[in-house]
Amino acid sequence: MTEPSTSITEENVLQWTKNDKRRMLHVVYCVGDLDKTIKFCTECLGMKLLRKRDIPEERNSNAFVGYGSEDSNFAMELTYNYGVDKYNIGTGFGHFGVAVEDVAKTVDLVKAKGGKVTREPGPTNGSSTVTASMEDPTGYKYELLERGPTPEPLCQVMLRVGDLDRSISFYKKAFGMELLRIRDSPENKYTVAMMGYGPEDKNAVLELTYNYGVTEYDKGNGYTQIALGTDDVYKTAEAIKLCGGKITREPGPLPVLKTKITACLDPDGWKSVGIYNRFF
Repeated sequence: MTEPSTSITEENVLQWTKNDKRRMLHVVYCVGDLDKTIKFCTECLGMKLLRKRDIPEERNSNAFVGYGSEDSNFAMELTYNYGVDKYNIGTGFGHFGVAVEDVAKTVDLVKAKGGKVTREPGPTNGSSTVTASMEDPTGYKYELLERGPTPEPLCQVMLRVGDLDRSISFYKKAFGMELLRIRDSPENKYTVAMMGYGPEDKNAVLELTYNYGVTEYDKGNGYTQIALGTDDVYKTAEAIKLCGGKITREPGPLPVLKTKITACLDPDGWKSVGIYNRFF
């Protein structure tokens, strides 16, 4: 039974989502070896193991890792499906961004721990920011960004999209995100938009990348979704429908977690889940 909720219209959807209490909660992806991935995140990148659980009836285990409490910080939910040790990461997922105070020092640590560094420290594409790239045990890419102290080191999820203007409009209207900045790089034939709920140096952001002329990507079967907090999953679902998203789970209770959720696909097919804030 659908819970009563004051409906929202196209005219007031933007205002409602802006006023809703929104936060990026966690990103979910599947890994081939849970223990190795936890070790990579904690020993190489300095994250903490926040919680871990085994769910035999669903034939999977998961672990949450991050740099602070899930009540206030963005986290990663690592999912291991029994017997599956490899995933097709696809061409649409880009990277997870992690802010560190010394990229070179972190790269040395990753190498010492046996990690795979795919790009050595240095500025890229005309930027003065020092960055480096590496892969976790399953093959997901991580980008290190050299920054000063920050309350949110787990700072980016990069996804590729086929129509940047469409994606910006969707995340602004359906999820109440701000367009923090946009950068066009004609020489490299791509445009990047940073979307989020606050300044990049203090919050996790969604980095949407448009490569000139590319409208579709292979999303693979490893990267799963981003979870966002909301005060009303029913209104969130209405907003998503009005803004061109596809609801894949109607809003309502999720008894196993004792909360309420809704799930959707954005115009490119990337999945997001809205979770009732009181759960966190």
